[in-house]
Amino acid sequence: DKDGGWEVMGVSNKPYNEKYELPHAMTAGEIETNIEAWKNSTKLAVEAGFQLLEIHMAHGYLLHSFLSPMTNDRTDEYGGSYENRTRFPLAVAKTVRETLPDELPLSIRISVTDWIETSWDVDQSVLFCRTLKDMGIDIIDCSSGGIMPGVIIPIYPGYQVQLAEKIRHAARIPVTTVGLISSPHQAESILREKRADMVMLGRELLREPFWAMKAARALDYDMPLPKQYSRAKR
Repeated sequence: DKDGGWEVMGVSNKPYNEKYELPHAMTAGEIETNIEAWKNSTKLAVEAGFQLLEIHMAHGYLLHSFLSPMTNDRTDEYGGSYENRTRFPLAVAKTVRETLPDELPLSIRISVTDWIETSWDVDQSVLFCRTLKDMGIDIIDCSSGGIMPGVIIPIYPGYQVQLAEKIRHAARIPVTTVGLISSPHQAESILREKRADMVMLGRELLREPFWAMKAARALDYDMPLPKQYSRAKR
């Protein structure tokens, strides 16, 4: 833009809301260039020493906006049908998986549902995750929502665990679960009941950076700690 920032590109020329910049709809050529950028970024991540990569396809970000019929109103090969809407995100997943060494895991974060009738939903997510599994994706990070403002989401402690559980059993792929998971016993019960394979924390770690140490103590687990923290173990 005039201040030297990046030009905003998206699935269409519609902004998220009036406070966001007006994007321009990506051309087929720009989509191909973007896929190549994912490939190059994967190489850089490996070179930097990252041992796990995650592709963000949730919360209204670029790849999610292609998946969701609420934002994808394209009439080319990247819009309309389920097959077309998933074309770009699947191409990114395929490129990153093929570029990443086989021994390094790849996670993909999705919004399992937009929480909007006739939009992206659990059934489409199951189909999508089955394809991702066949591509060699290792784990699905199951979140939800974020495609547009004003959507009413039924929020309560662990409200997204049911979504992860559905993907885990229907797509037969390992999953992580997120969202209002705050207590050690709550997290432990999710794992013991096999509702998810991993529990991810976000805001709770911002509120309590030493959550893992306190959780280990609460669950009576002898967790190895860095030497600098060993005196705080008990």
